[in-house]
Parts: sequence; structure tokens; C-alpha cells
Amino acid sequence: MKTLLELDGVAARYGPVQALHDVSLVVREGEVIAVLGANGAGKSMLLRVLHGLVEPTTGSVTWGGATARPPGQAMVFQRPVLLRRSVAANVRHALKLAGVRGPVAERRIDDALASVGLRALAGRPARVLSGGEQQRLALARAWALAPEVLFLDEPTASLDPPSARAVEAIVNEIHALGTTIVMTTHQLAQAKRLAEHVVLLQEGRVAEHTDAAVFFRKPSSAYGQAFLEGERL
Repeated sequence: MKTLLELDGVAARYGPVQALHDVSLVVREGEVIAVLGANGAGKSMLLRVLHGLVEPTTGSVTWGGATARPPGQAMVFQRPVLLRRSVAANVRHALKLAGVRGPVAERRIDDALASVGLRALAGRPARVLSGGEQQRLALARAWALAPEVLFLDEPTASLDPPSARAVEAIVNEIHALGTTIVMTTHQLAQAKRLAEHVVLLQEGRVAEHTDAAVFFRKPSSAYGQAFLEGERL
């Protein structure tokens, strides 16, 4: 499979905190990767480095062999950052920034909102939506960009079970259309449902990077075993 992203010996800081230490990681085309670990393990920082929002203090990040971050990726945060505009206008603004305008943009807006069940709310102010609807809008906004890689930072952390399952269904559909997914989650059951591969972080270091089925059956590290025993759902 084609290599989309590669980290080699990456370290990164969050203020005075060393969040990542000597992380080497490869993300390949078509994968769904769940990044697991305890609070403070560096999961969100890893996504930001992969996405290019944070530059490493040491080590290198390459996207398809290049050092310049490509446009074909998007990120959805745990708490969506929505503009004080309508549902449709939020998607339209993202497309405008990506250079997509006119009829093409309008078709993408309509298709994306329909795909997440928000077409009927296209004219409603985005910030009055429920939490689950806001997260679906954030996914629609990312989906409309047709990203090669989609980063999801705890996408269902604050949602009730029905809303979380709706978001999971959307993630599965986006992946089925060919998008690579890298997501953080605290929910082991969710990682089992969605992920093909697992990256387990321990205090900013990669403790394991393996097939999800193998990890959940028998982790190779003592930390992985302890993590599952303490967190198993």
C-alpha cells in the first residue's frame, strides 16, 4: 500500500511539556488507525503533528515523501469549531478556502449534508444545533473536501450513544469511499468497531503499533496488557 505519512524520530512539545518522544510511525493508504493511550499520553499531539498543525522539535514528518503538507487532508476536533453562520455556509466557507466555488461547491455542500442527515437544516444557524448535529456538520465539512486522510480527535467523546453511533456510521462511510482515517479515542469498544490498526501511546512514546485484532486479543507489551485490563469494556 502507498505510504501517505511517515514520522521518523519525532519529538514535540506542548509549552513546557514534552508531549512526544522519538515517535516513528507510518500511515498507509486506506488504513483506519485508532490511537489509544491514557490521558496525557500524547494522542492529540500526535494527530496535530501528523496533520501539520504542530512542527516537531526534532525528527521529520513527510507526506507522500514530501516535506510540505498537502492540501488533501482534514481534521475534526472533539469540540467542533463552527462559524456564526448557517449549516450550509460553514461547509461553503471550508470549500472556498480550498478553492472550490460555484456550482461544484453547491453540489458538494448538498451531497455532504445529505450524507450526514443535515440537508433539512442547511439554513439553520450552526451554533444552535445539538452536540451530535454539530459533530455531524464538522464531518460533513471535512467530507466535502474529499480528503485523502481524515484525522478525528475523540469525535464522539461528549455524545450520547445514539449520536455516537451515528457519527461512527458516517466515519465508516467516509472510509468506504477511500479516505484513510486516523482517530484518537478513549473507547476501546469503538476502536474495536472501527479500527484496523492500533497505535498505543505510553507517555509520548509508541508502545505498540499493530493489527487491531491482534492487539485486542493479545498485546505484545506489558503496558498494552495492563492498559486493556484496566480499560476493558
